[in-house]
Amino acid sequence: MIAIWYNRGYKCSEKECHKKFSITTGTVFENTKIKLSLWYATIYMASAHKKGISSHQLSRDLGVTQKTAWFMLMRIREAMKERNPQMLIGITQADETFVGGKNKNRHADKKVELSQGRNVKDKTPVFGLLNNGSVNTQVVVDTKVFTLKPIIRKMVEKGSIIVTDEWGAYNGINSDFQHEVVKHKESNYTTITSFHTNGIEGYWSQFKRAIYGIYHHVSPKHLQRYCNEFSYRFNTRVIKDTNRFSLSLTKINGRLTYKKLIQ
Repeated sequence: MIAIWYNRGYKCSEKECHKKFSITTGTVFENTKIKLSLWYATIYMASAHKKGISSHQLSRDLGVTQKTAWFMLMRIREAMKERNPQMLIGITQADETFVGGKNKNRHADKKVELSQGRNVKDKTPVFGLLNNGSVNTQVVVDTKVFTLKPIIRKMVEKGSIIVTDEWGAYNGINSDFQHEVVKHKESNYTTITSFHTNGIEGYWSQFKRAIYGIYHHVSPKHLQRYCNEFSYRFNTRVIKDTNRFSLSLTKINGRLTYKKLIQ
């Protein structure tokens, strides 16, 4: 393909094509009217802040509207997702959490009935796997056996060690894995053989503190993109902020349109 320069970029010289494009085509910057210097600043702040940065704070820092800041951050969160996750081998901790406000903190007219334990109609479940210091998290429809087992079988090498709590959805995975169960209801935090789920539970604690402390509320519709962001920062926590920024720039392929975002 030969590119021909025109007034605002390039276009393909092939007669059947003549498609117009620029150096930002196919990236998070495509068709943006925001200066690239502001995009780079946003990528750096989104990757360097340990708990993330809110769109309100970013709008003040950059001098743009909150709507623009939010859209920029959502594009970056989409780019941070792991597109080709590797199969997990060895000891893997599995656990689930629920994201949403606490019923006891709601006004009487806004309380949700029967919202206790795992009967959380007002919260969104998130499932996580922690292996060798790296985490993979995804929003799920529920935490039942037919939801969690296929994810484990897809993500974890057969024969590996899976460490979970005693939640019934994990029953039966010992047919494919060595299943170690931490019995929290009996006030145990390790198995007899010293396996534990402290790593993934610690991650959930950090994740929720950031969600409630920085963003205050995240809708179920967009929660997966926030999971992408936190997982990415957690998995790159051992490298310097400048190196993480450089790595982030290699992940900018792909464009998320505003129309698709709000659908």
